[in-house]
Amino acid sequence: MKELPEKKYPLEGVKVLEMGSLIAGPFSTRILADFGAEVIKIELPKKGDQIRNWRVLHEGTSLWWYVQSRNKKTISLDCRTEEGMEITKKLLKDCDVLVENFRPGTIAKWGLTPERLKEINPKLITCHISGYGQDGPYKDRAGFGAIGEAMGGLRYLTGYPDLPPTRVGISIGDSVASLYSVIGVLMALYHRDVNNGEGQSIDVSLFESIFSLMESLLPEYDAAGVKRERTGSSMPGIAPSNIYKANDGKYVVIAANGDNIFQRLLKVIGRNDLVGDERYTTNEKRVANLEFIDGIIQDWTLQHSLKECVDLLNDNGIPAGAIYSIEDIVEDPQYKARDMIVEAPHPELGTLKVPGIVPKLSDTPGEIKWLGAKEIGVFNNQVLKEIGLTDDQIQQLCEKGII
Repeated sequence: MKELPEKKYPLEGVKVLEMGSLIAGPFSTRILADFGAEVIKIELPKKGDQIRNWRVLHEGTSLWWYVQSRNKKTISLDCRTEEGMEITKKLLKDCDVLVENFRPGTIAKWGLTPERLKEINPKLITCHISGYGQDGPYKDRAGFGAIGEAMGGLRYLTGYPDLPPTRVGISIGDSVASLYSVIGVLMALYHRDVNNGEGQSIDVSLFESIFSLMESLLPEYDAAGVKRERTGSSMPGIAPSNIYKANDGKYVVIAANGDNIFQRLLKVIGRNDLVGDERYTTNEKRVANLEFIDGIIQDWTLQHSLKECVDLLNDNGIPAGAIYSIEDIVEDPQYKARDMIVEAPHPELGTLKVPGIVPKLSDTPGEIKWLGAKEIGVFNNQVLKEIGLTDDQIQQLCEKGII
């Protein structure tokens, strides 16, 4: 029988040290680990990453933790001690990337100044993730995702005009910053390895990451004096794109804002009398008649169940979908077909459903090799022996509380 070639990962051979906690830093390294990077995650001895205790727990450990730290070699190490910092420096000599998401200047106080990092490893790429960036008047402020979402402009636009701003429902500020961090790391690796460059520093801030998503917010304000406001479930300046109630009390999202798509929608909802009507042939004209358009769509959806609405609209090439809860997601055939619901082995639960890997590469796809380890410092011996420490030295560090 012909032997199959060994599976390759796109980031195989890339070594990453994570000095972070909670969401922004750990999510970015989780993505790198999914695609084959060797990620060593440092946690404080005994306490570990705070996310271990966030949200829903199973026997004292967060279920979120198992997802956020998957595919990582987690070690316990107190980097604030002299001996702990010496070990960190040894680790960095052999690393390609360092990811940290403390307040600016924190790792420098511990001894990892930019100059020292360059001495340790000139090829090292250092990714700093913070609330406000590594410089500027706000750099020393504590920054969480919620603050980045607020300052970046997202929360101002989220909600209904007659109610206070609301949150999106997840810590999207952290997650978007994580994605930009991954992009930055990949670009820096390419520059270093393909363009014969050196290591460099990447500066990602939460508020800038959110602000970068804000579409035409700035040029509209600058050139036309338009200050975008909250509009609830509708999309400002685009018609129709809204949510509509079905007769079973559920809601369908309909985005029929293309000119030809809207003409098809009119036929589906039984308004052939309006097909070709000049008042609705372009987006600009439809926006001027939005209240009427939303009204006739709502009249139609109230005559049908959610499933009927979604099926009828999609059968006629009109973008429409249900608003899913996690219960809907788990049962959806498209999620299953795309391997977005993965049952990973878990030592206590047997298996645990976790989100699949994005994006999907045809030749070098990512993989979930293991979930995050429940025990703090489970990879200590393996990682520390690889940098030359003996069993006695590791035992002494343990007795001192450094690991």
